[in-house]
Amino acid sequence: GKDRVFNTPLCEQGIVGFGIGIAVTGATAIAEIQFADYIFPAFDQIVNEAAKYRYRSGDLFNCGNLTIRAPWGCVGHGALYHSQSPEAFFAHCPGIKVVIPRSPLQAKGLLLSCIEDKNPCIFFEPKILYRAAVEQVPVEPYNIPLSQAEVLQTGSDVTMVAWGTQVHVIKEVAAMAQEKLGVSCEVIDLRTILPWDTETVCKSVAKTGRLLISHEAPLTGGFASEISSTVQ
Repeated sequence: GKDRVFNTPLCEQGIVGFGIGIAVTGATAIAEIQFADYIFPAFDQIVNEAAKYRYRSGDLFNCGNLTIRAPWGCVGHGALYHSQSPEAFFAHCPGIKVVIPRSPLQAKGLLLSCIEDKNPCIFFEPKILYRAAVEQVPVEPYNIPLSQAEVLQTGSDVTMVAWGTQVHVIKEVAAMAQEKLGVSCEVIDLRTILPWDTETVCKSVAKTGRLLISHEAPLTGGFASEISSTVQ
């Protein structure tokens, strides 16, 4: 009811700060930011409060019951304030988990896992999924493990890694590469950005010998650079 689900003033640091306070008491807190582009006013609350609370208190207190949801990525006519993909900013921060699903079916299982996880989580929801075709999602609760990438297609020539919307892009590219060039692509959905599944990715690259990463990001400092440097 209204005591558990309510609107707030349009103040991102207040929304997240309120969620932190609720989580510290032991209750489950889900804070929703209208767009990931507007999460930056809450950056201090997330990075210096939620993420570090357990460490700072010597594990006496924590914000593990906090999940932050935010629409993420580009979509038609989004312009500069409704098109950003800020996961790389938070990938530098120990103490939180960052998750990005590729589909409604994945979103439910991963979101429930975030809510049940004992660490504060940021759950970025690709905006394009809100306008995608309907997917059959089970009514009953189910979980998809965090920090576990999924191999969507096995291959032998090149490993292709993506997350969120770009997973659908590389699946199309993989099909074209096979049809037109005879190139066998292994397609991996990373799903969790922090902490990411290094074992699955490195095992695949050891097999194929090549790695291609596709993501929505500015030219410099994207999370793909972290993956490529780790693999090398």
